[in-house]
Amino acid sequence: MFGVLLISISQFFSEVSDSIVKAKGQRDESLLYTLGFLQLAWGFLLFLSIALFKSGGFVFSMASLPTFLTRAVLEVLQSHFTLLAIMRADRSSFGFLRVGTIPLLLLVDFVLSYTVKGTQVAGIGLIVFSFVLIFAGRQVQKSGAGLVAFITLNAVVSISLFKYDITHYNSLAAEQLLIAAIILLYFLFVIIFLQRRNPLAYLKNRLFLVQSLAAGAGYVMDSYAYVFAPASVILAAKRGAAVLWATISGNMYFRETNLLFKLAVAIMLTGGIVLLAV
Repeated sequence: MFGVLLISISQFFSEVSDSIVKAKGQRDESLLYTLGFLQLAWGFLLFLSIALFKSGGFVFSMASLPTFLTRAVLEVLQSHFTLLAIMRADRSSFGFLRVGTIPLLLLVDFVLSYTVKGTQVAGIGLIVFSFVLIFAGRQVQKSGAGLVAFITLNAVVSISLFKYDITHYNSLAAEQLLIAAIILLYFLFVIIFLQRRNPLAYLKNRLFLVQSLAAGAGYVMDSYAYVFAPASVILAAKRGAAVLWATISGNMYFRETNLLFKLAVAIMLTGGIVLLAV
């Protein structure tokens, strides 16, 4: 239950950050790398604090290198294409299309022998059924669908590797700190050496500061949620909450249509999330 609650709150903060990324990125796509850097900056500093000051906070096993390095490459790709998808897809569409990760991760959980209750399977089934209804109609725009499809499939592997590493090898803080550092270095290379910009200068702007802080809070809570439940359960709750927040922001700030239909689906998703938490 706590993991589901934590991921739901994290998605509110993530939606705040993503909405700012979409609004700013549509005006100037070259800002996406800076926005990506700011999304990770505070999360990196929080995990750095945990690693430095918490006893046993930083534990990294060299035996994890094969899975860790594979995940690092996938996470860089995930961060890059997620920013593009945020900018080009409708907010509600972005949330809806990513649900495909859930049944795939459920299969991975069974293979890795994580315990999944019957009620949780029913909850995931209800969530998936909700999206079958969506895709059967024309209420959801498909712009940016290719990008969203890629990050949906990529997330299956990257999240599974993350869960495997923190279960068998590394502390959560060490795993996420090092992954965040690698992604930040990628963004910094583009920003400083190719675009000739100083990303920290943007923190003087209140809107960019809010985007960065919200992303940092969401990143940390998102990471810790996976400690409390199987990856498929947490991701189902994550996708459900993301759809709800994205539908609300899409209607309020980006003037997206078919609100009643999308809210009806969100209610079905909420029912699925309740089953996950039982």
